[in-house]
This record gives sequence, C-alpha cells and structure tokens, in this order.
Amino acid sequence: MGKRTSSVESVGGLMDGMNLDFYRGKRVFVTGHTGFKGSWLCKILTMAGAEVTGYSLPAPTEPSLFAISGVEKDMTSVIGDVRDFAALKAAFDAAQPEIVLHLAAQPIVRESYKNPAYTYETNVMGTVNILECVRISRVPVKSVVNITTDKVYHNNEWAWGYRENEPLDGFDPYSNSKSCSELVTHSYVNSFFTDSGVAVSTARAGNVIGGGDFAADRIVPDCVRAVQADKPIGVRNPHSTRPYQHVLEPLFAYLMIAQRQYEDGRLAGWYNVGPDDCDCVTTGQLVELFKEKWGAGFDWVDQAEADAPHEANFLKLDSTKLKTTFGWQPRWHIDEAIAKTCQWTRVWLAGGDVAGEMEREIEDFLGESSC
Repeated sequence: MGKRTSSVESVGGLMDGMNLDFYRGKRVFVTGHTGFKGSWLCKILTMAGAEVTGYSLPAPTEPSLFAISGVEKDMTSVIGDVRDFAALKAAFDAAQPEIVLHLAAQPIVRESYKNPAYTYETNVMGTVNILECVRISRVPVKSVVNITTDKVYHNNEWAWGYRENEPLDGFDPYSNSKSCSELVTHSYVNSFFTDSGVAVSTARAGNVIGGGDFAADRIVPDCVRAVQADKPIGVRNPHSTRPYQHVLEPLFAYLMIAQRQYEDGRLAGWYNVGPDDCDCVTTGQLVELFKEKWGAGFDWVDQAEADAPHEANFLKLDSTKLKTTFGWQPRWHIDEAIAKTCQWTRVWLAGGDVAGEMEREIEDFLGESSC
C-alpha cells in the first residue's frame, strides 16, 4: 500500500481490544463498499494489508468518497446488487473470504417512506442473500459482522440508552427493515451456524459523521452543502437527540468484533456501538458545533416541518456490553469528531489530497488513547 501502510504499522496497529496487524493478508468481503462508511472501512483494511473485495451498487452520491479517495485501486471492486443472489454469490465465491462485513443497505429514513418495498428488499433480502453465501460457501468463512443500526429498537423516547436485550421493532420502513435484518441473522445463527465454526455478530451503531458523506437528508452533508452555497442551512429537527459519533468509531469496533470472534467464536453476539452520554447531543447542538469549528460563512435556521414523516426525537444506545466484553472505549468526543469533519471538508474543497487526509485521520485515531 505504499508509504502510508508503513505509517499504520509504525503506530503498531494496536487499539483497545484489537490489533490491525491481524488483517494483513486476510481475505475480507465488504458489501456496500462504495458508500460513505464502506469507503472509510476499505481504506482502513487496505492500509492494514488485507485482501479486500467489495460488492455494491455504484456509489450512491455524486461526488462520492469512494471515487475521490481512490481506494478502488487497492482492492477488488465488484458492482452489483445485494438483491441479485446469483451475482452476489459469484463475487463471493471468487473472493473466498475468511471475514465478511455486511454494510450494503438503503440507509435513509426519509427515502424509506418513499420507497418502502425497495428498502425491505435491500435490507432484509440482502441480509438473507449474504448469509446464504456464507452458509453454502465451499471455503469456510470464519467471521461475519452484519451492520444494522441504533434504530432497530422499539423506541419509547426515554432518557436512557437501549440495551441489546430490548425489543426490536423499528418504526419507519428503514428502521423496521433493519430490525428484520437482525432477526434474520439470529435465525441463521440458530439454524445453521451454532456448531459450524462460523462466528456471526450484529453491530448496532449510531449516527455517523465525518469527511466524505454526501448523502441527502443527513445533517452534516447538509451543513457542507450550505457552506458551498454560502447560505444558511435549514434544520428540520433541531431538538432531536441522536448518538452522533465519528465514522471511525464504529468502523474500528466492527473490525474489533470481527477479529476477536474469529479468534474465539464464543464472543459472537449482538453489540451496540454508540458514544458516551456526553456525546449524545441534539441536532441543533451539532450544527452549532459545526458553526463554531467552521467559523465565518456558516449559519443555520430552524425549519421544523409540522407534517414531516415520523423520525425519532430521542435515541441513545447503552454500549456497556461492548465495553465489558472487549475493553472498547470511544476515542473522539463529538467536539473532535466535528473538528475532523471540518478539516477533511476544507481539504476537499481546496482540491487537496483527500486520500492523504483520510490516512492522517486514521493514524491520528489509532494513536489516540481512549477516554
């Protein structure tokens, strides 16, 4: 991977509960690799020396992090739909993965109201299809992590974080389809993987932020677009509380889970991956932080929509299980997460070295002590 690979190695590849050196030479299959999280994940894996195959639809935005980061040159990228089992299986069989990270999804709540059937097909049958690939693979898979969401829970809008044993019953089509994805995974574990040598977990992360997210109907990309247009951003739900975290937080947690259950299958399970309570802020507070870090040229207005589709007002995760099982701790508080996002955005807007900035942020993250 060139110079930056050695930089990661010089950090030692070590962080709470995991060692990135584990991934050197490992065959890893990533669905959804062209998306925001998938692009960052593939960047980490290629820097660590993994043999990465990605399977996904074309990048969902223009511009896209996948394109501007240049990560494709260091991996095998297959363009395909997770609803197409034959195409997915062909790519899977060619890759012969030891580790599978399933990120492919229709991930936007408001889009799920517009296209509920497509959302269910992608998020539920996509899960079935990737688990079928694992089940019938001629080359044994050792570790699978299905990435779902904090929104899988029946949300009572209460003040404390949800734990992994709370009822799964998301409200809107996106959230509910991810609840279904969890249940599909549980059934496959019970029916096929308990004594098979395949360790399977799900990871339920909060709202991720960071450089390179260009999606519609997400607050930080909306902030970036407002900066570009030199006009105030309208914020739909300024008083809603979300478990915001930098994208590197859950990605390294996924890699930690995948590694540790590869080494000890008894560690497989269902894990929340969320920030500490101090970093669960309202959307309005998040935008104010962006304004503070960005400086002159950015402002926002309250544009709450009276008849907008239902979205949760209050949602937090309790990540005690992840912390006690693996010794994991969040690294970047929300203040630093926003600062890093602004830093990446300035590099991109200036036409700078986006790949280099991603590598620096990954190295900074690895070098931080957990709090």
